[in-house]
Amino acid sequence: MNGSIVLFYTVYGRNMDQMTVENGDVRLALEVDGDGPTVMLLHGWPDTSALWDQVAPTLVENGLRVAIPDLRGCGRSSKPTTTSLYTMRHLVSDVTAMIDALGVEKVSLVGHDWGSNLAWVSAAFVPQRVERLVAISVGHPTAFRSAGLEQQLKSWYTLLFAHEGLGEAFLRKNDYEAMRTWLGHPRVEQIITELERDGQMSAHLQWYRANIPPEAFVADPPILPPIQSPTLGIWSSGDRALSERQMATSSHYCTKGFEFLRLDGFGHWLPLEAPDVIASAISDFLGPKSHQGS
Repeated sequence: MNGSIVLFYTVYGRNMDQMTVENGDVRLALEVDGDGPTVMLLHGWPDTSALWDQVAPTLVENGLRVAIPDLRGCGRSSKPTTTSLYTMRHLVSDVTAMIDALGVEKVSLVGHDWGSNLAWVSAAFVPQRVERLVAISVGHPTAFRSAGLEQQLKSWYTLLFAHEGLGEAFLRKNDYEAMRTWLGHPRVEQIITELERDGQMSAHLQWYRANIPPEAFVADPPILPPIQSPTLGIWSSGDRALSERQMATSSHYCTKGFEFLRLDGFGHWLPLEAPDVIASAISDFLGPKSHQGS
């Protein structure tokens, strides 16, 4: 049954609740901590909820209730093998199922990488469930696809990831050479270990295969409903995969205001490279201006 939960108590250095949220046949692991307005933190590729482990404690200290899922295909959550089960329609449905399970009408969404893309699409198609939006690294889908040749060149790897078997072979080649050099992830060894557990290497790549087919490089940008939530976009000058333009021009699609925070001296993995900066930016944006029900 959609939205049903199993709740138990666990400890990860501090007291947290861990929920299992059911959305059809998919089970989603969701950690919850704190009291106050609810903010959901959405990770991207190739991460799990662990991406936020240096950000979440500060948000809790600042009076927010933090919900951190392992998204579909990742970590402790279900890993469907059918590509069509990773389209945005299903991923947004996961978000709404988790909001229902949390017992609130609205949450603020914070996303990084694919989690940012999912946050944008959720805010566009279920605006009644999204109070505020913080998009880290990845801009609005239309802005991303309209950002020109510079962004397409930065997105070269998605052409490999789109093909079953080829993306996996590329990432594993020469003892994970690409992951250890090109990826630049601060926790690359842990990421490699995690991806080789429970079929996650392929499950994670299903996000690309379901949502960025090769023909996207020549197709018209997607058209989404306008974003009705106040939005903060955060981009870092050292991001090798994402251009500034795709984030800055996201303002064109936000009807309730768009703030742009440009960070210098950091790469793509901002929640790990600059957790204090990110936690402070999120807290300031969601703090006294936020009017969520908790």
